[in-house]
Amino acid sequence: MAQSGSTFKPYSTISAGAGTSTYLGELAASLPKALVTLPRYNLTVGYARQLTPKLAARASFTWARLVGDDYTYSLDNPATYAFAYVRNLHFRNDVKELALTGVYNLVPDGHTANRRAAYTPYVFAGIALLAHNPKALTPVDPYDPYTNPQRWVDLQPLGTAGQGQPDAKQLYPLLTASIPVGVGFRYKLNDQINLGFEIGVRYTLTDYLDDVANDDSYPDFSNLSELGILMSDRRQESNAARHYGNPDRYSILFDLMDTNQTPFETIQRTAPGESSGTDKYLLTTFSIQYIIPGRVRCPVPRKR
Repeated sequence: MAQSGSTFKPYSTISAGAGTSTYLGELAASLPKALVTLPRYNLTVGYARQLTPKLAARASFTWARLVGDDYTYSLDNPATYAFAYVRNLHFRNDVKELALTGVYNLVPDGHTANRRAAYTPYVFAGIALLAHNPKALTPVDPYDPYTNPQRWVDLQPLGTAGQGQPDAKQLYPLLTASIPVGVGFRYKLNDQINLGFEIGVRYTLTDYLDDVANDDSYPDFSNLSELGILMSDRRQESNAARHYGNPDRYSILFDLMDTNQTPFETIQRTAPGESSGTDKYLLTTFSIQYIIPGRVRCPVPRKR
């Protein structure tokens, strides 16, 4: 605890960590379900300056892989998630995040780094710059899967929902911002090392981490390239692109059509009310933090 009459001495830490990343948007509208079906991973490094016993400023860089897949999300219950199963979209996005956050300790430090609290819960919030680029796998070629293999392609230049066409939205930017907020816990292992864990949500300012916005529909295909058409409308593919060799989708598709009496053509790129607001992602991170030693003052020799 901070000592009365003592002047707090600010100190700095550097950190490195890793954990999970989970996307939440049109292709995964339920966070509990997304946590168990589509988690991936993140790596992060950071620098923090403890300014007062309770307040710190932190800069961090995080690389996180985000994934969404209608097939994986709906496979355990295609009847309940018929819309997603029929739509059959997916994406992968390697997000690069540069964040500036304020950290508020719920337990204050002592007046030096060595006297910091042994157990420190904290909250944080800030702003981040986000670079992203959604990709997807090309369809399985049923006639020539070996000499014409699948490949990952960038989705934004293809205008899969008609972006960039006359009288349509502009192509979405690949550089945007997000608002990180969350909670964490720090444990003092020794005078120089902390161990940490935190969980935080990133509220982005884009609805296109997944290349699908909540008001998208299938565009006029006459204005799309051949590849753009293939990547935009995947309703009638016999296989889910990320699961080559999966049981034939058609058998379940036709069962769904018979049960719901819903033709393929009525399934759009997004369902009304499927997702509200912009895309989000959740990061959990385990980290190790090193206390940068303060300047050591050498004693001045006395004159004889």
